[in-house]
Amino acid sequence: MHSRIPNCPNCGKPMTVARLECPSCETVILAKYRLNCLSRLPTESQSFIEHFVRYRGNLKEMERESGVSYWALRNQLDDVIGQLGYTVPDEEAAAAETMRREVLARLSRGEIDIQTAADQIMNQES
Repeated sequence: MHSRIPNCPNCGKPMTVARLECPSCETVILAKYRLNCLSRLPTESQSFIEHFVRYRGNLKEMERESGVSYWALRNQLDDVIGQLGYTVPDEEAAAAETMRREVLARLSRGEIDIQTAADQIMNQES
């Protein structure tokens, strides 16, 4: 028995859950429910998320326990993020934004003057 079939094997459209049944008291609910976003993920991605949560989001700990490299796990996480419909932030752009914020913080604390801040930001962007 399949744990889930996210898409119709005939037309490829998303499947819905139409029947829920309690094996104990035999209560049956007939309705149409869409599968949640995690249920629509491939089994491998669901397994990754289960381990990710088990290790509290700590990829380094996952690396130690599984023997899979940090960067392989990081790529897997990026794949899951994409499968969920989110965009993976560009690390270079994120680093540039962090540096820009640090320069502006130093400027606001009076550690550097406006020209130095502008120079540092312009040099970083080129």
